[in-house]
Amino acid sequence: MDLVIIGAGGFGREVLDVARDSAASSCSEDLRLRFRGFVDDGSPDLQRLERIGADYLGSSTELARLRGAAYVVGVGNPKVRAQLAARADEAGLIATTLVHPSATIGADVTLGPGTVIAAGVRITTNVRIGRHVHLNLNATVGHDAVLEDFATVNPLAAISGDVVLKQGATIGTTACVNQGLCVGSEAVVGAGAAVVKNVEPATTVVGVPARALGQR
Repeated sequence: MDLVIIGAGGFGREVLDVARDSAASSCSEDLRLRFRGFVDDGSPDLQRLERIGADYLGSSTELARLRGAAYVVGVGNPKVRAQLAARADEAGLIATTLVHPSATIGADVTLGPGTVIAAGVRITTNVRIGRHVHLNLNATVGHDAVLEDFATVNPLAAISGDVVLKQGATIGTTACVNQGLCVGSEAVVGAGAAVVKNVEPATTVVGVPARALGQR
C-alpha cells in the first residue's frame, strides 16, 4: 500500500524516518508501506525533500486522487492535525499507524489509527492511545494511561501511570505529568513543566510546579 504523509515540515520529515525504519525492520513484504510523497498546504522546502528522496505531491486539494492510500499527518498542532485528518478521511485515504522499531510497547496496549510512535518511546502496560496521537522521541507513558485523540507528547516528556490526556492536549518537551492526573482537552503543558494537579481544558500551564498561564 502507498503511504502519504500530510505535512512536509520538520516533524513530517521525522515521520518519514519512522516509516522507512519500520519498513526496513519488517520481515514481511505485506507489512511494508511504499512511501508515495508529501502533501502540504504551505510552501515546503523542496531542496530538503530532494535530499531525503521525497516527492511533493501538492496541497490537500490533491488528496482525492490519492484515494485508497494509507496516510498519517505529520503536523504537531492538534487542531490542524484534526482538520487535515478529516480531509484525508473524506477523500478516501486510510489512516495507518507507524511505530519505530526502537520503541517498546508493553502488554495490553491499543494504538488508534493515525498514531505515530517515534524512536525511543516507552509505553508500559494497559495503555489506551486514540486516533492521530503523536508520541515523540524518547517520551514515556506509564501504566493504565489514556491518551485521547490528537493528543501530542513531545520529546523526553514523561506521562505517569493512570494519567488521562484529553483530546488535543499537548505536553511540552521534557515536561512530566504526575500519576493519576488529568490534562484537559486542548490544554498545553509547557516545556519542562511539572504537572502536580489537574489541568483545566484549554489552559496553558508552565513552571515547576506547573501553574496556569491563561486560557485560550
